[in-house]
Amino acid sequence: MPVFKHGHNQVVQIPAEFRLDVEQVEIRRTENGDLVLHPLRSNRGQALLQTLSDFDADFITALELDRAELLGIQERDNL
Repeated sequence: MPVFKHGHNQVVQIPAEFRLDVEQVEIRRTENGDLVLHPLRSNRGQALLQTLSDFDADFITALELDRAELLGIQERDNL
């Protein structure tokens, strides 16, 4: 794959079979020097946010009470 200069940047032409359907990518270098491109989808995380917004107040209260019971109150000596 040829590498081109574009101003102070480098450009690599990506073959059609690797075409990306996103506007942004994350680029990182591995420990052995390889470059990894990770497509950043604009709707990334939307399913999780939708699921979290579907929880009602009663469910969240029940979770908080359950957590409080698991933690309990620790007894300590006075300082």
